[in-house]
Amino acid sequence: MRMINACNNYIYTKVYALILFLVVIAISCPAQRQGIYDRKQLFDRDWKFFPGDTAAASAADYNDATWRKLDLPHDWSIEGETAPKNPTAGGGGYFPAGKAWYRKTFSIPADWKTKRVSIYFEGVYMNSEVFINGKSLGIYPYGYSSFSYDLTPYIVFGKENVVAVRVDNSQHVNSRWYSGSGIYRHVWMMVTDPVHVAQWGVSVTTPQVTSQKATVQVKTLVKNETSSVQQVVVKTSLLNKNSKTAGSGQIKVVLLANSEKEVSQTLIITRPMLWSPETPDLYQAQVQVLKDKHIADETKASFGVRTVKVTAQNGFQLNGKTVKLNGGCAHHDNGCLGAAAFDRAEERKVELLKAAGFNAVRTSHNPPSEAFLDACDRLGLLVMDESFDCWKIGKNKFDYAKYFKDWWKRDLEAMVLRDRNHPSIVMWSTGNEIPERGTPDATKTAKMLADDIKRMDTSRPITSAVVENGKAWEVLDSLVNVHDVAGYNYHLHSAPADHVRNPSRIIVQTESYPRDAFVNWNLVQNNSYIIGDFVWTAMDYLGESGIGRWYYSGEAPGQHWDNEQFPWHGAYCGDIDLIGWRKPISHYRSMLYNNTEKLYIAVREPEPKPLEIKETWWSVWPTWESWNWAGWEGKTIQVEVYSKYPKVRLYLNNTLIGERATTHEHAYKAIFDVPYSPGILKAVAVENGKEVESTTLQTAGDAATIKLTADRNEIAADGQDLSYVTVEITDKNGILQPTAASRLHFQIEGPGVIAGVDNADLKDYDLYIGNTRKAWHGRALVVIRSTQGIGDVKLTVTSPELSQSVITIKTYKP
Repeated sequence: MRMINACNNYIYTKVYALILFLVVIAISCPAQRQGIYDRKQLFDRDWKFFPGDTAAASAADYNDATWRKLDLPHDWSIEGETAPKNPTAGGGGYFPAGKAWYRKTFSIPADWKTKRVSIYFEGVYMNSEVFINGKSLGIYPYGYSSFSYDLTPYIVFGKENVVAVRVDNSQHVNSRWYSGSGIYRHVWMMVTDPVHVAQWGVSVTTPQVTSQKATVQVKTLVKNETSSVQQVVVKTSLLNKNSKTAGSGQIKVVLLANSEKEVSQTLIITRPMLWSPETPDLYQAQVQVLKDKHIADETKASFGVRTVKVTAQNGFQLNGKTVKLNGGCAHHDNGCLGAAAFDRAEERKVELLKAAGFNAVRTSHNPPSEAFLDACDRLGLLVMDESFDCWKIGKNKFDYAKYFKDWWKRDLEAMVLRDRNHPSIVMWSTGNEIPERGTPDATKTAKMLADDIKRMDTSRPITSAVVENGKAWEVLDSLVNVHDVAGYNYHLHSAPADHVRNPSRIIVQTESYPRDAFVNWNLVQNNSYIIGDFVWTAMDYLGESGIGRWYYSGEAPGQHWDNEQFPWHGAYCGDIDLIGWRKPISHYRSMLYNNTEKLYIAVREPEPKPLEIKETWWSVWPTWESWNWAGWEGKTIQVEVYSKYPKVRLYLNNTLIGERATTHEHAYKAIFDVPYSPGILKAVAVENGKEVESTTLQTAGDAATIKLTADRNEIAADGQDLSYVTVEITDKNGILQPTAASRLHFQIEGPGVIAGVDNADLKDYDLYIGNTRKAWHGRALVVIRSTQGIGDVKLTVTSPELSQSVITIKTYKP
């Protein structure tokens, strides 16, 4: 009997434990997704491309067997030759454009019949028309907006379907900079239940933040695309960077048939991790729509806990602390990749900006890619997100003014709704140097745009970039005063007088000349109502050919708009060049705003008499990290030393050339006249009479070897990842040969392809997509793109009379 009772007790104990286990599972996992599918699926692979126009290509049964196969993102303009007769002209970098088609054949599972299926384009330049199985879904003009189409009514479940995209970039000139052509950003397939969170339907703000507690407001737009009333639960969980729950809440919602409803939830995070450029900690809002305890839809929105405030008294404040914006303007191209927005290319751009000392970027003059903003969030770079280059009056015949009246609202919504959860974005900009500025209509339009943004987001200030229009600056007050922050292009010198006239005005310089770095920095530092300066530009870019150039006597004179500038096909006004190398002006600017570097040396290019060097508005004197000046022996060359120390000394071959002060009074800069002699040039910082830091330039011998350095030696085998390989020509001792211009040849083996080649010389019209390039000032760049194969990618670089060099990049399963 005791044995029977013991057995029964044992069984009861086990059953009770099993029941308890099931209860715990039910509590911890109260809902399961109905059906197995990814809500957002990358749709970049296996497209076909045809450069040209044929109306029949929209049909599902069109024979595209001879078309080129490729994966997105893709920019066909960068693949072509630059030529003076190309229709994009100097503004577009003299690149080809035109019309083209993309097609993709794909299957939809039969069990998706109860789902809603849509296609989401992050960006197509421009005038794209999308077809599904021969049915036109619409035309989207603006090349920088993201957009989507519902495919559900037109797809055949369980069978093959065809999506076709016609891209029309044939009307020129439509841009003042390089735009690229094609489906240059990602494409996604979106699959949801008929009851689901709307596209860009989650808004996360943090209206109240302290070190102990953050109030998080989550607004979710839920759609019911069924013919019956639906009762659902919206559950929101806030996850920290370790995927641990930091706050949660849920609410019951009744949705009428074919309706939508916004649900608001207020959640609390205790001891929040605050987002800033120094600590870019991120959270995720996980939003689930539950029907009968099953997950009908789930989406996640990344966000940061931080506050933004601007006042004339305290300037720009992030989390209650005043921050001065050391900003740079940046266009969207990725150099030798053209406009193609690979995630790694966008991330590298942010890395370069951060490494150059910038804490902010202006996305001139259009919304950037999602990957760029994700990188700004993750790495900590503040963003001014800009919508348009023009409003009702254009700057070129076929630019956005042609579409503004009918499309401004939809395009503005696309920017704000898509981007509003990014903590890196601290300011919206609605325009740049609007031609109708100074008129009542411009003020009316500015207010219309600002009001529409505030309808969607009130957590950030709004600006637009205003430039003088030949009349009194004060005439623009009515336009400037519409905005929360006054954006000045090249007019910061008027800020003190403007402050007397408008003491509550908050000012940011939205564009400035590179050479004015110290003057602008001084104004920013000494006036609380000036919150920062954005130099034009942070990086060199394609298009706007010749801006920032210097030239020699006898060459075409004037600014870049005065004459055709070919072979110039890009802008040389950046602090960073097209291959990612920091120019001397970059080191100087960073030294002003930061304490990460305190001593730097460079050499001003001497004028080759009788020729003279002529500067333009956006140029600085050509200055190089070089002590190779053959033919100048015994002649005077000027050496620049930038220093945050009180004094510097300059030595040539251990002989003292002189000592100069480098205080604020001297703009932290000293210039020495040096009779050139090969050897070692050394700048030494002096503090309290002691030599405390030094930096050198050394004359290189003849070019002898090729040095290869990859930014990443391992990349994902996903067909998207990139490795940037810097090529340097050195002498036999490994010293960079800064005058080397060797012709380089590139050969690749293994699961990778050459995505682009470059050398930063914007007068070199070699192809950017190729297997050869000359070095410029001793350097070049090769960008390797992975395939889906796993293994070793071997890049071999050769050049006549130089020893070949090989580097291996490994690809791994993502």
